[in-house]
Amino acid sequence: MRIRGAVLVVTGGGNGIGREVVLALLARGARVAALDLSADGLAGTVQLAPDAADRLTTHALDVTDRAAVAAVRGDVLAAHGHVDGLINVAGIIQRFARVADLEYAEIEKVMAVNFWGVVATTKTFLPDLLSRPVASLVNVSSMGALAPVPGQSAYGASKAAVKLFTEGLYAELRGTKVAVTVVFPGGVGTDIAQHSGVTIPGMESRSAAASKLTSPAEAGRQIVEAVEKGTFRVRIGGDARMLDRLSRLLPTRAAGIVADRMKALLDG
Repeated sequence: MRIRGAVLVVTGGGNGIGREVVLALLARGARVAALDLSADGLAGTVQLAPDAADRLTTHALDVTDRAAVAAVRGDVLAAHGHVDGLINVAGIIQRFARVADLEYAEIEKVMAVNFWGVVATTKTFLPDLLSRPVASLVNVSSMGALAPVPGQSAYGASKAAVKLFTEGLYAELRGTKVAVTVVFPGGVGTDIAQHSGVTIPGMESRSAAASKLTSPAEAGRQIVEAVEKGTFRVRIGGDARMLDRLSRLLPTRAAGIVADRMKALLDG
């Protein structure tokens, strides 16, 4: 897809990877409709793109509210005329706890945002994408969908659902003009824990680990590059690439390695 002049809808555009995707698209000449739960976060994104104000609209809404998602389509079309691409970045993690210690409501919330939010935006905008000469549909899954992560089992399940949902869309949309992309970020230096309303045990002392994280800007760049190329599968970061290979070749070994690394977060 040619980015310049295209219209793309981006969820999670008020912070983290989503914000960087918005900024990268604007830098390449796109028109963007940024969606996010936080109006303040969206305002912060606008402030970072002063030269592209005429090409950016912001829409504060909850992606789990299907009626709100359906309604925002009208606002986006009124502002931009059409939609060439949808990039679903919005997502949350769970608190670090074993499944036995999670309430049903906590699991349902993660599934609602991470999976059902993707379903709602996809079903809302897919007819528009199908009407365009060339279009792009990108859903951000996670490295956590490739191998089990103790303490994030509900999160991993939600992202695995995104993975299979997106792969199903890829199969269904073969032969159309809609390119489908699934993204697997590894560790990225965002404030996802804060925006999810959870804390990561011991994170304040993990500066060495933090230094190895992919930057949100680099993650955003890779996602936009995938839109341009129509790439089906994107793994962001050496950790995601390694875990992807290991989980396919030695799935039991992959599960054990991740479990050993997460043990301190659950027991410490």
